[in-house]
Amino acid sequence: MPDRQPTLDEQIAIYQREYRDLDPQVEKVVNALSRLDRRMSVAYGRQLAILGLSSPEWEVLKELVMAGEPYQLWPGTIAKRLGLTPAAMTHRIDRMLGQGLVTRERDEENRVRVIIGLTDEGREKWLQVMRKASVFEEDLLQDLSGQERGQLGELLTRLLRRVEDAQPDASGRLTDLD
Repeated sequence: MPDRQPTLDEQIAIYQREYRDLDPQVEKVVNALSRLDRRMSVAYGRQLAILGLSSPEWEVLKELVMAGEPYQLWPGTIAKRLGLTPAAMTHRIDRMLGQGLVTRERDEENRVRVIIGLTDEGREKWLQVMRKASVFEEDLLQDLSGQERGQLGELLTRLLRRVEDAQPDASGRLTDLD
């Protein structure tokens, strides 16, 4: 048994051998995207670990930054966007509070609710990640011209829209992985 993963072309050839109705062009695109996604996830995870962050913590920081100033959201809003249960969100926020990345305060308009806020340290961690990711991403796309990058971005966006339209409820996780 070989201990290396087949190349993409070898994989497509095996699939065609086993399933003759396969469209090799479609399969090549889908499998290339899948492999790229896995490898990029590993690379991003390594970068986060160097900075002392986990992927789940990064997701929370990203949501708070996306909210814009004053970088605050209700925990339920963050949980819904990330596809998490309230309990998993509480656990995640507790860890991040201990690291000084976020704050948890009572909502002045509704004292029963709390608001999660981004600290200066949390924003700085987000910026550090973005700087590292930018270098990685530029290196990833170095062989593509500006025009090719634009075309690839448009093509991938079209594919993403089709999947999002067909699966509008699939933005979060199917099961809680925390």
